[in-house]
Amino acid sequence: MEAPLPLAGLNVLVVDDDDDSRFYVTTVLETDGANVIAVASASAALEALMTLQPEVLVCDIAMPEEDGYTLIRKVRSLKPDQGGRIPAIALTAYGDTEDRIRALEAGFQTHVAKPVDPNELVAIVVKSVTKSEHY
Repeated sequence: MEAPLPLAGLNVLVVDDDDDSRFYVTTVLETDGANVIAVASASAALEALMTLQPEVLVCDIAMPEEDGYTLIRKVRSLKPDQGGRIPAIALTAYGDTEDRIRALEAGFQTHVAKPVDPNELVAIVVKSVTKSEHY
C-alpha cells in the first residue's frame, strides 16, 4: 500500500507572472497531490480567491502592475470567509533578510527564496496548512 500524497486534495492558488516559474511550482505541487489553480497576476488571484476559495496561497513578489505585497495586503483586508485568513507563502527571488521581514510584515506567513527545492516547497505548504488549522 502506497503512502498518501502529502498534498492530496489540497487546493492551492499559485500566483506568478513568469510562465516557467508558474509551471514549475504547479508541477511540483500537483505531483504531490494538490489541486492547483495557477494565475499570472494579482487581479486574477483575487478573483480566484473569491470564487474558488483555495486553502493555501503561493505568491511571487515581483509582478508587473500589482506586486505580491499589494496582493497580500488586499487579501488580508478580506473577511475570513472570503479568504482573508488564507495561509500565504511568498516565493520570491528577493531572498535577503530585509525582503523576508517585508514579506512577513505585509501579511505572508512564510518567505521562501527562489529557486526552491521541490521537497522543501511541499514541506512548506504542508506546514502552512497545519499551522493554519490552529490559527
